[in-house]
Amino acid sequence: MRIKWRVLMLALLLGGCDQPAPEEKGFAGMGDQAQSFTPVVPDRVFSFPADHGAHDGFRIEWWYVTANLKDQQGNDFGVQWTLFRSALKPVADQAGWGNQTIWLGHAAVTSRSVHHAAERYARGGVGQAGVRLAPFEAWIDDWMFASQAQDPLRDMQLSARDKNFAYQLRLTSSRPPVLQGNNGFSQKSEEGQASYYYSQPFFQANGTLQIDGQTYTVSGPAWLDREWSSQPLTANQTGWDWFSLHLDSGEHVMLYRMRQKDGAPYLTGTWIAADGQIQTLHREQISLVPQDTAKVAGRPMPVTWSIRIPDKKLDIRVDAINRNAWMDLRIPYWEGPVKIDGSHPGQGYLEMTGY
Repeated sequence: MRIKWRVLMLALLLGGCDQPAPEEKGFAGMGDQAQSFTPVVPDRVFSFPADHGAHDGFRIEWWYVTANLKDQQGNDFGVQWTLFRSALKPVADQAGWGNQTIWLGHAAVTSRSVHHAAERYARGGVGQAGVRLAPFEAWIDDWMFASQAQDPLRDMQLSARDKNFAYQLRLTSSRPPVLQGNNGFSQKSEEGQASYYYSQPFFQANGTLQIDGQTYTVSGPAWLDREWSSQPLTANQTGWDWFSLHLDSGEHVMLYRMRQKDGAPYLTGTWIAADGQIQTLHREQISLVPQDTAKVAGRPMPVTWSIRIPDKKLDIRVDAINRNAWMDLRIPYWEGPVKIDGSHPGQGYLEMTGY
């Protein structure tokens, strides 16, 4: 994990740093102590559209979109678009280079044979990146996630471009977002680390995708995740395996396990029924087992998984569409589309960090 590059980039964006960076704990420093930032506590009341925007006082948050797409010939593709907000200090944003926010963008496209990923960094306060509410827009450089609708999650535009790929998608939904965990309080450890977390798993995407100079007309389901926290991991947690699954039967499933240096992983999830009703899934209800590994970027990665939820009669096999979907960025990780076979076929996305 090339965390030194991340620290260097942040120092450059700050215009220099005269103090050595502290050793980061947990994946990408998410287990570092954060006493001076706003804590995540239960029983928060979510408010939309306000909670689509940024949350000053919290250390980290993200706007995270994945889409499982097919072209007119039935070929499979995946698209990822992410904007991260990282606060260096728990102060309100200010204009100019005194701003204490760093923005980071990730974008990727995946087919069965190709995976391309790109990143962007920006300093807050200078207009290069940010999030505004009315009309909604999240951006970094010319990468955009935006809406002119009064309810942004009903009609969104998503775009990104790099030297080897580009995409322009319209995302629409008539259904409200889903609060993950306990009414949006999403616990990440037995010690109480947590985030505020909601999703929009009901997006339908349509648009165009360009890979290596070839253009495809594509459509398919998409998923937005929104999380914010100040310390989402413990220092003992090394990374996670996260699944967002669109089942052909109309249900959706979110699962994650937080791996630790020692001890059993923290495992939880959400079952989203076809009518939108949600049920939190606990460790004893879930069997999540790696089945097959592949050597990716010089390390073994679990690219095939068995997932069982007996209460829901779910017994599925989840396979990476492209085993080499490695995000070779300054903070590297694996992220790509998956296919689902078994009792509930479908498609989805898998993210694996800390390997």
